Amino acid sequence: MGPAEPMGLHSRECHPKGGRGRDVKACSTLDAASGGSESSEKAASSVHSADDGKSNGRPGGALQQGSDPAEPAEAGSEAAPAAGPPGLASVVMGMRSRLLMIVQVVLDWMRKLPAWQRQRHLRKLQAESDAAPGDAEAHTRFLVQLNEVSPGEVLQRVDSGKYATSSAVVVEYLKALVHTGRLSEFANDRGMATGDGHRSLPKLLHDLQVLSGGGEIDLTPGGTSRQPLYVSLDGMAAQPAPGLMSLFLGFFKWLGVLAVFCFLWLLGSGVVKRISMQNLPQGGLPTSVRDKSPSLAPKQFVKEELPEKSLKTFNDIKGCPESKEELQDIVEFLKNPEKFTRMGATLPKGVLLVGLPGTGKTLLARAVAGEAGVPFFYRAGSEFEEMFVGVGSRRVRALFNAAKKNAPCIVFIDEIDAIGSSRKHWENQTRKTLNQLLTEMDGFEVNEGIIVMAATNLADTLDPALTRAGRFDRHVTVPLPDVRGREEILQFYLNNKPVAPDVNVAQLAQQTRGFSGAELYNLVNESALQAAKANEPLVTKELMDVARDKIMMGTARKSLVRTEESMRRTAYHESGHALVALNTPGASPLHKATIVARGNALGMVTQTPGRDEYSVSRQQLMARIDVCMGGKVAEELVFGKDHVTSGASSDLHQATTTAEHMVMQCGMSDEVGPIYASNRGDLSGEVQKKIDAEVTRILKEAQVRVMKLLGDKMSDLHKLAKALVERETLTSKEIEDVLDGGERGGAVSAGLS
Repeated sequence: MGPAEPMGLHSRECHPKGGRGRDVKACSTLDAASGGSESSEKAASSVHSADDGKSNGRPGGALQQGSDPAEPAEAGSEAAPAAGPPGLASVVMGMRSRLLMIVQVVLDWMRKLPAWQRQRHLRKLQAESDAAPGDAEAHTRFLVQLNEVSPGEVLQRVDSGKYATSSAVVVEYLKALVHTGRLSEFANDRGMATGDGHRSLPKLLHDLQVLSGGGEIDLTPGGTSRQPLYVSLDGMAAQPAPGLMSLFLGFFKWLGVLAVFCFLWLLGSGVVKRISMQNLPQGGLPTSVRDKSPSLAPKQFVKEELPEKSLKTFNDIKGCPESKEELQDIVEFLKNPEKFTRMGATLPKGVLLVGLPGTGKTLLARAVAGEAGVPFFYRAGSEFEEMFVGVGSRRVRALFNAAKKNAPCIVFIDEIDAIGSSRKHWENQTRKTLNQLLTEMDGFEVNEGIIVMAATNLADTLDPALTRAGRFDRHVTVPLPDVRGREEILQFYLNNKPVAPDVNVAQLAQQTRGFSGAELYNLVNESALQAAKANEPLVTKELMDVARDKIMMGTARKSLVRTEESMRRTAYHESGHALVALNTPGASPLHKATIVARGNALGMVTQTPGRDEYSVSRQQLMARIDVCMGGKVAEELVFGKDHVTSGASSDLHQATTTAEHMVMQCGMSDEVGPIYASNRGDLSGEVQKKIDAEVTRILKEAQVRVMKLLGDKMSDLHKLAKALVERETLTSKEIEDVLDGGERGGAVSAGLS
């Protein structure tokens, strides 16, 4: 048996089996001495012989019985029948013939492959080397080719010591050590035993020569001077240098990490872009982005091209039933326009909402859009104009172009007086914006389903061309809520808050006369904030009163440093107001008196009308003047004329304004007569003198009445002032308790506190 074949070099050859009926079957590992090329040629010849069976008259290319499939059938051998039995046997034989043809074609194609040819050449070189183990050149030729395929088998072949070696063999051996990364391992494993650590190249060559000669290397350290004994400390040995394969693996590792990072970055940027594209208008990118022009309005694409979807309905609107009823026509038109068009009727192109601030004009417009279920375009009047020329006109055009694409819809312009005021008082650019708005409103058909709504607090300042028929031809007034409306609003805002049982919503509605819907919301929200600050579980009546006083009178200045004398003067001043309000016919009911400083006032007396008043009588106006005089007169009675303070200045201003209103606008003076004058400059000098005389007379008469009233109530004045100094704040019920209890006798000296 020849030399042992190297590991990994295997081929497949066909072996005949003993006995009759031999066939091409399993292949076994190629023996090193058998010659790999001959076996493959035999396998190929067997296929050729099977295929040639057709030409020899053998049906289906069947092999002769007892013949070797690797050899062609001889001419003198026993021939198969000329024709097989009909039926299934013929079909099977035909299929076998075709299968053998296919195998032959595949084998021919595989033999042409470079890998196949390289393998055949390698087997040939192996056979030559195995046939002559002492031929170093044959061994070198085989190792050169084997090193390209399997360096590990080169190491095994040389380490076996069965083949001749030379310098070329050593070179291939070193190449194999490098390719497998075992050069340092080879040097260290044997060097550690000898204490050399790292052997030199001559030493390595010497060891290889010894190995090839069949000898063994003397690894005993300390035997000779050339092999001294070394001491090695664990953990102190240097790490071997990384091989070429390790460098490649490390490079591809970091390359993979970089690829993953780039993939995640691209994925994240794609997600961000997709989310941002969802917020773009239906037409795609804004015009400034498509045209690569600088954007003049960062929010332009949102408000001019992207409508809002309003979620508000009329159920969210409280306190203005008449306004909701008037706007119901707009909702019906947007929902069912055929209902009106078939009768030949047309609805207004524009609806102007007029009212004081906080009455709910914007909320009404949103509720109309929510009820009709149509898009809602919102723009503030101040957003049209900027420093660039022509921006306002362009934004108006863009707004209405987007509205036409989303019809039916609602275009709402809040605070339209910013661009819609009279063109006589505006500069050229503002007039252009207004002209563009007028053109757009009168430029589209009424049945397109676009309703233009606007809100303003100053309807009198709007340009007449804007409010004419065909543009804003319907005006809807949104008034302040009445007592019933305030009760509905308060109840609506208190529904989602924990409220104590002592909170009387009806009474609170009466005490908030003149409050708008926004102020009522602020009242409820402020009371909830006060409850949270005080760690209270419920919103109580006391907290509601604190919030109301904060809104009406300002935040209490409890940290203000005041002297005792200043507190007493303020207490008498406010007591004078309170007593006059309690004892004057036509005066509003008293709500609270306090000497706690709020805002710019050192004290305050508040009155709450029992009901909503839409007109005021002369008696009520005179009562207001008397109440204003009560503070100054009380100081004069208690401390004397020389010690009256300037705290009465605001009271005198209010009293004078009320008296002028009576004389100039209400015709309540017999001397001046029934005239109306909003501006004194429009009156003659003689009439102005009469007005001044009448105003002075009314104020002096009020002072005399109050002087007499407080002179008769001096004891009550002192008791009330003393209670205010002690408690700082008194409600109307507490004031009545102070006046009804205790002594009502003679006057108490001014020096008592």
